[in-house]
Amino acid sequence: MFTLNIELRSELGKSASRRLRHGNTVPAVIYGGKQSPVSIQLNQDELLQAESKAGFYANPLTLMVNDQAIVVKVQAVQRHPFKPKFQHLDFLRVIS
Repeated sequence: MFTLNIELRSELGKSASRRLRHGNTVPAVIYGGKQSPVSIQLNQDELLQAESKAGFYANPLTLMVNDQAIVVKVQAVQRHPFKPKFQHLDFLRVIS
């Protein structure tokens, strides 16, 4: 199973997301279950390294925020048109 460290996002919108991407961070959202959606940000380099390993899209991921674990699966990915970078990710909570 993969484990990634995340941070919660306080600023939302197009310009805030652009600032994140320029800072080598990827905006993302976690949704699903009975909880409300959560806007997060991930490190681009950590994400690219995890994605290069087999099973990244098939297996559940563990996202760690403030010592709290959230188990998710990758639902949707938006990539940069010609650079090997992520633009945005959607994660779906895994309910057990």
